Amino acid sequence: MTLNEIAYNLLNLVRGGKSNQEESISLDQIKFNIKHYRAMFIRRDFAKNGFTSRHIEQDLGCLELKKVDPTRCCKLPSSCSVYRTINPIPKTVRHNFKESITHVGDITGTGTIPIVHSNVIKFLPYDKYTNKNYKAYMIEDYLYIYNAEGLRYINVRGVFEDPQEVEKFKDCDGTDCYSDDNVEFPIPMDMLQLINNGVLAGELRLLAGTFSDTENDRMQDMRGPAPQTQPNKEQ
Repeated sequence: MTLNEIAYNLLNLVRGGKSNQEESISLDQIKFNIKHYRAMFIRRDFAKNGFTSRHIEQDLGCLELKKVDPTRCCKLPSSCSVYRTINPIPKTVRHNFKESITHVGDITGTGTIPIVHSNVIKFLPYDKYTNKNYKAYMIEDYLYIYNAEGLRYINVRGVFEDPQEVEKFKDCDGTDCYSDDNVEFPIPMDMLQLINNGVLAGELRLLAGTFSDTENDRMQDMRGPAPQTQPNKEQ
């Protein structure tokens, strides 16, 4: 199911299948809560089982690298350079002591580049056996590649907090890597049931019980028409 289908289904459930064009509950707000519950349940599931399903992964396609100066001070350039992704990597769901980036590799999606902590990069030149190998590491929201001379593109997959952020990345044919309308929302069906229950019992129930201010008088509208007052009869 797409995110739009999930959101419309929740809206129909809370309205008993009678939602209309003048619906006061925003679909964008429902989508926000769906993504919030998704991230929370994925985090809990990983903490309990230590397993990442391929159904919650998203592929960012081929990311282009560019050569940059590694210095953190704009006016103090260094004598070396490093390679990093042109675009920032979307925020990932928090796993135990690590990023939930599940794969960094070559453009085939099978060759793997190990992910290491940025603190160990300065020691890699002294590694007798693997000092010439690629290594990936994160600084802020950018992915860097050690020893990337001549490497132009990499492939990245991960479990991201907001699947919609992947919409910024493109497939080889130029289409978006993700869309709320026509791409499956990255969640297995058993976890989707937990999300539906959480949203329906929580935020959506509160929203459904709140009356809108359709009269624009800064007051919530009353349920139903206001009571009619009867004129006093002369005795």
